[in-house]
Amino acid sequence: MVSRPQPAPQPAPAEKQNYINEHTLLFTHYWINVIAFTGAVLFPIFTLVDYFVSPKDLTFFFLVRCVMVIILLSLSFINIAVNRGKIKKSVLNLLVFAAAVSSAAAIEIMILRLGGDRSTYYAGLILVVIGSLVIPLDFIYSIITVGMIYLVYLLPILLIKGGIADYPAFINNNTFLVSAMGIALMWRFLSQKNLENMLGLQYELDQNKKQLESYSNELEHLVEARTKELNKSELMLRSLFQNAQDGILIMDENGNILDVNRALCDIHGFDKNTLIGANIVLLEAHEGDELFRERMARLLSGESLLYETRHYRKDGSKVNLEVSSKVIEVDGRRLIQSFYRDITEKKKMQAQLVHSQKMESIGQLAGGIAHDFNNILTSILGFTELILLKDDVDESVAGKVRTIEKVSRQAVQMVSKLLSFARRGYFEPVPFSIDKAVEDTLEMMSRLIPKEVTVLKELGTPLAVVEGDVSMMEQVLMNLIINARDAMPKGGTLTVRTSAVELGPSDLEIGADVQRGMYVNILVGDTGVGIPEGDVPHLFEPFFTTKEKGKGTGLGLAMVYGIVKEHKGYITVKSRPGRGADFNVYIPLCVKKNRPAKSERPQVTGGETILAIDDEVPVLEFIKETLRDSGFNVITADDPLHGLDLFKNNSGGINLVITDMAMPVMDGGQLIRNIKTINPRARIIAVTGFNENDEDNNIDILLRKPFSGSKLLTTVREILDRPA
Repeated sequence: MVSRPQPAPQPAPAEKQNYINEHTLLFTHYWINVIAFTGAVLFPIFTLVDYFVSPKDLTFFFLVRCVMVIILLSLSFINIAVNRGKIKKSVLNLLVFAAAVSSAAAIEIMILRLGGDRSTYYAGLILVVIGSLVIPLDFIYSIITVGMIYLVYLLPILLIKGGIADYPAFINNNTFLVSAMGIALMWRFLSQKNLENMLGLQYELDQNKKQLESYSNELEHLVEARTKELNKSELMLRSLFQNAQDGILIMDENGNILDVNRALCDIHGFDKNTLIGANIVLLEAHEGDELFRERMARLLSGESLLYETRHYRKDGSKVNLEVSSKVIEVDGRRLIQSFYRDITEKKKMQAQLVHSQKMESIGQLAGGIAHDFNNILTSILGFTELILLKDDVDESVAGKVRTIEKVSRQAVQMVSKLLSFARRGYFEPVPFSIDKAVEDTLEMMSRLIPKEVTVLKELGTPLAVVEGDVSMMEQVLMNLIINARDAMPKGGTLTVRTSAVELGPSDLEIGADVQRGMYVNILVGDTGVGIPEGDVPHLFEPFFTTKEKGKGTGLGLAMVYGIVKEHKGYITVKSRPGRGADFNVYIPLCVKKNRPAKSERPQVTGGETILAIDDEVPVLEFIKETLRDSGFNVITADDPLHGLDLFKNNSGGINLVITDMAMPVMDGGQLIRNIKTINPRARIIAVTGFNENDEDNNIDILLRKPFSGSKLLTTVREILDRPA
């Protein structure tokens, strides 16, 4: 049941009166300006009358009139200033009163100059009365204002002139003046009532208008509801087509398209006339007739379907769609209504999420494997070092041990790369040769470069050394080389060139100043298809790729940019569409030399007591034997709880604790906090295969696996020799 419009509620008297008062104040403010400006114009104009009536007083009268112009304009400006804030009725009344009295006084000065009671200038007071009463003041204020105007006229004549000289003229003038005042007051009274009535009616009209608008809206709803009842099918389709954000398609039992909405046209890129009459099978990207017939049969049997599919667009590309279909009956005819939602971005995000989760899982696996290998390699390298330190080792055995040590150090590099991949490695910049890194990378990637691509290697900095991470720089080179290879599907020339250059603040067009100094320039260029000019500014943005779908993640060059920046370098791109592209990497030259390998163990001795805790027994044995050979007293524990008990029982006699950070039951961090609780001054070396925080206040130093016996001894001696 549709509710009928209710009668309009009567406005509250207080609200109505407030409305009248507010608008009366606005009228008052407006008319003050009008009358003030009118008076400011009329006062000078009436100088012409002065010229004919009393030429001898022309100059004096003109000065009086100019003063009045200034007064009226000043009162007008005050009125304008008042309007910028909240208008106050009392202020407006004072402005009107001041304007009226000052105008009457000016005219009275001229009346007295021209004979007082005999002067015809009293007519000017009638104009002042009319002007004052045009302003919609309260009737009481109007009476007071008119009374003051009359007193300004009468009292000076009686008091200053010493009485009435011409009674007939005085009576005549007063009769006209008083009559005009009475008529003006009557007009003001009636006009005020009329204004209040008009504003009251306007207020009621506004209220009625709002109510009528409400009635109109309700009537529109009534009409719309009735129209829906009369035109249900037409309105249903119109509502669906006009308001739905998803594409809507209506087809018959054979799949022939009968109607589509604008959203579906936008999804496919076809206009409506092209789609209507076509068969839905023509849009399907990979489903065959058999699957189409199966879906149609299920729909016609009354089943609702929700499935994913791919359709062709007008430009030949494919769009991923989520389809919801159901059979509807219109005028006894069975039609299939389908809603199409573009899920291309959703599928892309799902793929990226799956890839990210997969890479995170692989990273965790790689990190765990690398950590375990670090423990193994620490033991292998440690014991090979202990063997080589023995004087009675046969030279052939020593050679084999050195081979084991060499292979183990290669394994250390592999583990470092695994940790870097897992983002759990430790990045400590070291000096290395760029040319050596280029050669190693090209050798490693030789199998990935097809025979159609000619590799041109020009290395011009054999002695140039930079500081950074070799594996990271190899990743930069691999990414740039792979991109260059992919840009030459039909073959071409891949150029890798190194050179030393000196750069200044404005030498590179990179939108920022370049730090002055010597750099190694690594050029990776190709003669492939090149990069469109509009794509060059976006190359280093994450997820931006110029490769076709499925062949690029858009993360390679973003990673390259990050690594170059981490090495305090710069990268530029120069594209030649259709003829190739050049990537130039600039890395600051390093003055440091490669660190020489220490062949002999430093002479470190000591007699202090050291507690070593590690769940890897071979590592623990290596630590114990290395320290005991140098004279230290070593207590060992292969689990953290046992180690904590040993520290509790011997806290006063233990000078240093060496503990692994990754252990079962209780990790190294918890163990260290418990030890510090027992003895806050305990000295602790934390051992880790990951990139733990080396700024932890609870530890004295962080020793990373794998480490040599020399590194262990020098670190232990350094910590023990520090002041308490």
